[in-house]
Amino acid sequence: MRTWIKRTFMGVFGATLALGLTACGHRYGHERYANMSPEEKTQVRNRAVDRVASRLDLNAEQKARLEALAAKLQQQGAALRGSGDPRAEVRALVAGEKFDRTKAQALVGEKMAAVNAGSPEVIAAFGDFYDSLSPGQQAKVRDFMDRRHHGWWHRG
Repeated sequence: MRTWIKRTFMGVFGATLALGLTACGHRYGHERYANMSPEEKTQVRNRAVDRVASRLDLNAEQKARLEALAAKLQQQGAALRGSGDPRAEVRALVAGEKFDRTKAQALVGEKMAAVNAGSPEVIAAFGDFYDSLSPGQQAKVRDFMDRRHHGWWHRG
């Protein structure tokens, strides 16, 4: 595997792990989403797609590609979360007198396998969506990303 691909996967995994550990520290609506039925999660996804589609003025084909991307991202998120409770998994690592490095490494390996398995489909779906956008729509996407470059904690 090429070095840049490995670095990308490690970056995505590191961000996911950091977000997961951060999620352990506060409870702002995570339980609500975690306790939703698959139908409710699909409704939330569809509302997000509709909001993005309206802001970018997407046509039917572009919206279909965005819906495919959103579905792939939702599947990838479910694969990363796994079947257990992520907070319980992290708490189990520090439950004893010492940090359980073996369990942590197994958890990282499990998450990396999920990223490696699903990332080609996510990348392809994102590429299909982005490439279908007009130059003006692509500029709107880049502008949105530039405004958010400070990250989660630097809003406003």
